[in-house]
Amino acid sequence: MEFRVLRYFLTVAKEGSITAAANSLHLTQPTLSRQLQDLEKELGQKLFIRGKYRVCLTPEGMMLRKRAEEIVDMVEKTEAEFQSIKNIVGGDIYIGCGETESMKHIAEVMKEIQAQYPDIKFHIFSGNAEDVTEKLDKGLLDFGVLIQPIDLSKYDNITLPDKDVWGVIARKDSVLAQKDAATLKDLTNVPLITSRQMSKKYSAESGFLNWFGKEFEHLNISATYNLVYNAAIMVDAGIGYAITLDKLINTTNSNLCFRPLSPKLESGLDIVWKKYQVFSPAAKLFLEKLQEKFQNNR
Repeated sequence: MEFRVLRYFLTVAKEGSITAAANSLHLTQPTLSRQLQDLEKELGQKLFIRGKYRVCLTPEGMMLRKRAEEIVDMVEKTEAEFQSIKNIVGGDIYIGCGETESMKHIAEVMKEIQAQYPDIKFHIFSGNAEDVTEKLDKGLLDFGVLIQPIDLSKYDNITLPDKDVWGVIARKDSVLAQKDAATLKDLTNVPLITSRQMSKKYSAESGFLNWFGKEFEHLNISATYNLVYNAAIMVDAGIGYAITLDKLINTTNSNLCFRPLSPKLESGLDIVWKKYQVFSPAAKLFLEKLQEKFQNNR
């Protein structure tokens, strides 16, 4: 399987048309069609459903698109790293993170580095712990910012100085909004909007299972979210209460408010990277700045 052909495949998947993809790639349509047919023959799978004007991916084609995107990202990242060896003042740094106010500490280091090395570029991927660690393990990210507790057996880490407080986003006209905090009794038998990773396994590790106790199995979870901004929209629409971290949604001049859990539930954060990671010069510089800022100031 040639890397060049994977690029062709992704272009066709993006354009939804062999003719449009051929024009974009500066190829003739017969040449591109032949390359795709050879790829299907090599894999032994049909990748496209060809219509009169459009083509769409088969389930096997969608599987290949995911893998091809990862391969292309990895190759481009590798090429960029070797280019940056020529000049330490430039390069790309890839960071995955969940939604947390503690990213402000990472942003301060980013700003400091770019003030000295403006050709260093940062690329942020937002996702939950599962999303971030998957990309980190595949080498698509240099660093991940993860909410504790974390299985650090595969990673080195630096603990960030703050802890995030868990609570509930509610409408200001709700009963819960009239209280200073949300108790277990308040959240029993009411519709809840939770993050995807708030599964039983994750909750047992993070403290949620202990906080909810035997009521955890009986929660009325009406919706789940990946990005808290979308959760806030669902709260505003009256779908339920969203369990999330504090300071992620600006509730000033809105219909929403935040109420912390009671008893209090907090989570620390770590920035992690794979053990024995070989960094690009730019990523190595970033790590040195992180260590200088967070480990020397303890």
